[in-house]
Amino acid sequence: MADAKVIPFGEEPRARRKARRAARATALAPVPEARTEQEPAPAPRPAAGRTLDERIAGGLAFLRRRITGDYEVDDFGYDKELTDQVLMSLLRPLYDKYFRVEVKGMEHIPADGGALIVANHSGTLPLDGLMLQVAVHDNHPAERHLRLLAADLVFVLPVMNELARKAGHTLACAEDAQRLLERGEIVGVMPEGFKGIGKPFADRYKLQRFGRGGFVSTALRAGVPIVPCSIVGAEEIYPMIGNAKTLARVLGLPYFPVTPTFPWLGPLGAVPLPTKWTIQFGEPIPTDGYPAEAADDPMLMFNLTDQVRETIQHTLYKLLVQRRSVFF
Repeated sequence: MADAKVIPFGEEPRARRKARRAARATALAPVPEARTEQEPAPAPRPAAGRTLDERIAGGLAFLRRRITGDYEVDDFGYDKELTDQVLMSLLRPLYDKYFRVEVKGMEHIPADGGALIVANHSGTLPLDGLMLQVAVHDNHPAERHLRLLAADLVFVLPVMNELARKAGHTLACAEDAQRLLERGEIVGVMPEGFKGIGKPFADRYKLQRFGRGGFVSTALRAGVPIVPCSIVGAEEIYPMIGNAKTLARVLGLPYFPVTPTFPWLGPLGAVPLPTKWTIQFGEPIPTDGYPAEAADDPMLMFNLTDQVRETIQHTLYKLLVQRRSVFF
């Protein structure tokens, strides 16, 4: 008779051990209750948790909707699906890995309803507005979208015009801003305009004039809070050491920047420096307690504009003192 195989105590064939563990896990697993008709369906799996096949299927479905025109845009041209799935995905590596943006005070942005975010503007090119848009969407619990008010120049450039509207930007005018706020949107404005992004490097983090306070009048009419926002890090991405004014006039631009790398290095000189950014949202300034005629009171608008400006400037100085390095 052939010798029998001896199995030491406490051991058994691998297949049998796997079968026993699987049976035990099945017996201990809770039985899911039947979902009633009133209960909402399970939320779709996030993109990060999807398999490769699911991502490919989602991408093909997205392309099919774009080709067939089966998608929606609002009356401003905003394309939410394209913004979420394409534009935000392109900006996110720059936001997360390159500028390593740190966000503070997100709790000051309301969970719902309209609000006006007022921020400083800098950086020679308006990358701060795009990073602010990503910051609000990716850090707010409700993943709210920021609708930025942009200058006229953005909407006369061939490609930039279409992309800006698709991303939810609109013309910086009181009528458009008030319509968005009354719809309950988060609207972003940078009152310094070209004076902010086109100032010399020697004037970094010194706020320029905030205009006539039109953004305050708009917030008062819509009855929404004003959220001051301070951005540190954008000033150093393109240190502007000169302005070729003659060339700017020829090209129809508000300024033509000269930096340590541009235009000397050509296209390579347009690569921003990898500075470390901080975006801080301050406590909201309520406007719903004022009477309807307050929006036409020039003294009130001046005082509120000055309050917002001083809040942003003070926060900038505080963040600069706390900053260890421009790049870390």
